[in-house]
Amino acid sequence: MSEPVAARSLSARSPAFMILFAVSLVAAAGNMGLQSVLPAIGREFGLADTLVAAAFAISALMWTLASPFWARLSDSLGRKRVIMIGLGGFTASMAGFGLAVTSGIEGWLGVGVAFVLMVLARTVYGVFGSAAPIASQAYVADRTGPADRTQAMSLLASAQGLGTVAGPVLAPFFVLPLIGLAGPMYAFAALGAAVLFLVWRRLPSGEVVRIPSPSGKPDHAVGRGLWKDRRVRAFLIYGLLVTGTQAVNISVLGFHIIDEMGRGGTSVSAAQPFIGLAMFAGALGTLMVQWGLIPLLKLQPHALMRWGAAIALIGNLLSISAPGYFGAVVGYAVISMGIGFARPGFTAGSSLAVGDHEQGSVAGLMMSVAGLSFLGPPVIGVALYQLAMPAPFLANAVLLAIAFLVCFTSPQLRRLTLAATPAADGPSSVTPPASQPGPEGNR
Repeated sequence: MSEPVAARSLSARSPAFMILFAVSLVAAAGNMGLQSVLPAIGREFGLADTLVAAAFAISALMWTLASPFWARLSDSLGRKRVIMIGLGGFTASMAGFGLAVTSGIEGWLGVGVAFVLMVLARTVYGVFGSAAPIASQAYVADRTGPADRTQAMSLLASAQGLGTVAGPVLAPFFVLPLIGLAGPMYAFAALGAAVLFLVWRRLPSGEVVRIPSPSGKPDHAVGRGLWKDRRVRAFLIYGLLVTGTQAVNISVLGFHIIDEMGRGGTSVSAAQPFIGLAMFAGALGTLMVQWGLIPLLKLQPHALMRWGAAIALIGNLLSISAPGYFGAVVGYAVISMGIGFARPGFTAGSSLAVGDHEQGSVAGLMMSVAGLSFLGPPVIGVALYQLAMPAPFLANAVLLAIAFLVCFTSPQLRRLTLAATPAADGPSSVTPPASQPGPEGNR
């Protein structure tokens, strides 16, 4: 028996959605918490800053490569199982990274060996890290109709914004006397294990009769080549442009603030808390948009994308024209607000542009965008900043102007309206979800 249409409604207040929110929150908090203590770990080990940054570049590469695999697997194995695999990888990565740090600081292993283990731990995160958010996004898409999906995706995305606030704030409290700088990793590993147990015990796997794809192709073949599909091409281009500029802003922020405050005689070490405050302001800007403005204004994906690109563009121009520390903070906060509009816009829009049987694949494709954006753009952005302070912000402004134009020139985006969201070759909006397996793999 097929699932009734009413079962598609996944309320933001339902226990299942709260669990998915916790999954994204813990993963984002752990990753940002690790980033906040990583510079101190690098200095403790006597490592070059570039080597420390390389560990994150490797994880970004693996994230990009692994995302399509997890997307296809979530279609065949089940959303819940893939979420659990992702959380298991996150927990193992955090615990492994903590053990490597402890081994190096305590002298159990040489610094070089400990660093290799740190890189391996980050590689584990890169391989498995995208599994949980991809399956969570597809889980929400399976259980929301076109009218509710944008709001649900926005709330789910806001969990990452909240995690970027909570991670750096909580991490210092876990730097305890006996375990030192490795403490935050152990703490977030424990939180990951707790959420994994919660998913296992409480997240419904669903009892949906799986509907074959209209093409008759097996599930693992449906999403291959989706990046070339004209239905999602504009969303992919827009996502690459916007997330690439976001990666540049994040990588340049610390240098920008250090330089602005250095003009007043503030030392690099004294500027560190002000960098954290700027990151906090940016995260709050994102949360204000995703928790307040999007639900209030009930904007649809095409409007979110237009507003997002325009506001982020203005923020980059403010970063050039407004001098001093507060100018840098305001510029970054405005940029973050723009990203807060843009991300749910292109993720929900791409979800609505394809059929139900392709939800896992399109979620994986959009998740790959996040990995790609943290490969080249941060390095390019810092290099441009070293040439001239305004250079990365001007480059971002050009890219965001292109993204804004894409919203008006792309036929797919111009036709993106609520009434026309189901794909022409996919099931109708009243068809039961096709991409959610039955009780963990029953098809």
